[in-house]
Amino acid sequence: MTQQPHPDSLGIMVTSAVVTVSDTRTLETDKSGQLIQQLLLDANYAVGAYTIIKDEPTQIQGQIESLAKSSNLDAVIFNGGTGIAPRDTTYDAIEKLLEKTLPGFGELFRFLSYQEIGSRAIASRAVAGVYQDKLIFSLPGSTNAVRLAMEKLILPELVHLVSQVCKGLK
Repeated sequence: MTQQPHPDSLGIMVTSAVVTVSDTRTLETDKSGQLIQQLLLDANYAVGAYTIIKDEPTQIQGQIESLAKSSNLDAVIFNGGTGIAPRDTTYDAIEKLLEKTLPGFGELFRFLSYQEIGSRAIASRAVAGVYQDKLIFSLPGSTNAVRLAMEKLILPELVHLVSQVCKGLK
């Protein structure tokens, strides 16, 4: 039996940015970015920004730094670039900026992925943490991985995590 977390305080409106990291995706072909937005909206969360950027460390870090300045955003959800191929630089760019990490996010994501895809889950470098009072999540770019992370980990804990990061700010 899975333990259910204690109820979160109602009335916290969470607004997230969605960033797709890809050298090839466009607004029309970005199924994972679209899925993240739809799942957020279906869960009654707001989407405050959406963009697609190249898998370049300076662009990724610049995007985080820019979004961190936005007072209306609580979280930034990246997708793409978390593997180990030479062009996969998202993890490296994000991990360097995080002030606090949530190791359990990556651990649980890989555990859940292993149950679906087997040992290939070891290649995922999904990561989460905090940067300048913003939650940062970085997911693989596949729609299955996005759905798994959003439904099993992010959506159930988003209000709780935001309330912890922003304690006293909301």
